[in-house]
Amino acid sequence: MAEAADQKLFYKIGELCTMLGLEPHTLRYWEKEFPFLSPQKNSAGQRIYSSEDVRLIRRIMTLLYQQAYTIEGARRQLTTEREGHPAHREEGGGRADSVAEENRRLREALHLVKEELKTLAAMLRDGRPPGEAAS
Repeated sequence: MAEAADQKLFYKIGELCTMLGLEPHTLRYWEKEFPFLSPQKNSAGQRIYSSEDVRLIRRIMTLLYQQAYTIEGARRQLTTEREGHPAHREEGGGRADSVAEENRRLREALHLVKEELKTLAAMLRDGRPPGEAAS
């Protein structure tokens, strides 16, 4: 997916938008929403995007448009990837690994809630106030 991005060192916003099929206002908005997307500006004040910026923008596009993440969810995912968690890296196993891990954590949390509800139900059935140990 890094086809033309590696051929130039820097892209102006118009070139990048044409290459990726985005509108300039979208990129400017993403710069506000994703703090690590921060292109340099040239002496004329125009944004210039590096090949690393292009890879990041492509990743954002994948998360938002193909995997249906929200902006907040994409920001969290990218932050996790940038911190180097192997289960969340695009190269590693990507989304499937992170979904499996999230499912495991949710099942564990639900199990704990279920056990707590069973305890509360027993207390109500036995007429014990909450916090009182069983005898």
